[in-house]
Amino acid sequence: MRALTWQGTEKVSVETVPDPTIQEPTDAIVRITSTAICGSDLHLYRVLGPYIDKGDVLGHEPMGIVEEVGSAVTNLKVGDRVVVPFNISCGHCYMCKRGLQSQCETTQVTEYGSGAALFGYTKMYGQVPGGQAEYLRVPHADYGPIVIPDDGTPDDRWLFMSDILPTAWQAVQYADVPEGGTLAVLGLGPVGQFAARIGKHLGYRVLAVEPEQVRRDLAAKYGIETFDMSKDLVSELVDLTDGRGPDAVVDGVGMEAHGNPVAGFAQRAAGLLPDKLAQKAIETAGVDRLDAVHTAIDLVRRGGTVSLSGVYGGMADPMPMMTLFDKQITIREGQCNVKRWIDDIMPLVSDPSDPLGTLDLTSHRVSLEDAPHMYEVFQKKQDNCVKVVLDPAMAAA
Repeated sequence: MRALTWQGTEKVSVETVPDPTIQEPTDAIVRITSTAICGSDLHLYRVLGPYIDKGDVLGHEPMGIVEEVGSAVTNLKVGDRVVVPFNISCGHCYMCKRGLQSQCETTQVTEYGSGAALFGYTKMYGQVPGGQAEYLRVPHADYGPIVIPDDGTPDDRWLFMSDILPTAWQAVQYADVPEGGTLAVLGLGPVGQFAARIGKHLGYRVLAVEPEQVRRDLAAKYGIETFDMSKDLVSELVDLTDGRGPDAVVDGVGMEAHGNPVAGFAQRAAGLLPDKLAQKAIETAGVDRLDAVHTAIDLVRRGGTVSLSGVYGGMADPMPMMTLFDKQITIREGQCNVKRWIDDIMPLVSDPSDPLGTLDLTSHRVSLEDAPHMYEVFQKKQDNCVKVVLDPAMAAA
């Protein structure tokens, strides 16, 4: 089969690799019909290469048609149309039963002290072959895949339940905004777009910050107040909220925020070291660009909540502990527990009126063969790129 593989820092390529096969009775094989490039894939593209081997298959936002099931899989049948959550969980362990599927004790990667295994996402998360491919082996298919209607509706209506839509939903739930309160969203990439729309859908006032005009315009279509980055941003938004600041802030940016050239250099330098040295640097140094989370801490009102949905990877990042303590700020974060939120999200995704705009997010739908080019376009925010979906059945441009 054809699959998108990691070849080095800022270098990926589509190669012919062996077709996946059933390895465990709880496996399924899914023929991929749509698979997206996630913002966190860009961390692999640029920063987290020391944890990837050349030839690893990337991608963790897939959906498709079930082609084969293992003998223990009774909830799926050949021909089912499914969305595959990005985290791999068993559904029956202590953590899964408590809605913490991202901490699944069956698939935890204990070698690295990490949570549940993820598709296409480094040795730290199991080095499981990912979904930017023609076919995908799905472990624990007796629990994970989400069966959706095979009714001719576009894949884009459902695809984002694999990751970014439940990630945004969890971010807003973790933000704990009071009824009728104000939510600020930093970053209007795909997760930030959905977080802002969800906040608006739930009746909050939403203030969203994004340097790219095309992304601000997309959010504004949903009644969201948008703002460019500026040196007076915190003061401006505090003034708009009775001098207190928003009740909660979602950081949808993460480790590669703009605005810190020193941290940017540290990320690039770590990526150029031999793998063992680079891993040590990442695990013992502060290599994240923290501008977004620091802005969130400055912006949120006293007693408010900062919800982190952007990915951070440094183990020794400096944090303003005095400010956090003095302002009595709550911080919630973590990988999304996809299956926990599907029952809440499914009615909105199924609604023909598309209240969250699942059909309004994809800016580029291209062939799998075009993936290497689109990684660069997405990273550099070229060509008004917001969200890229790859179609293995589409001919290359």
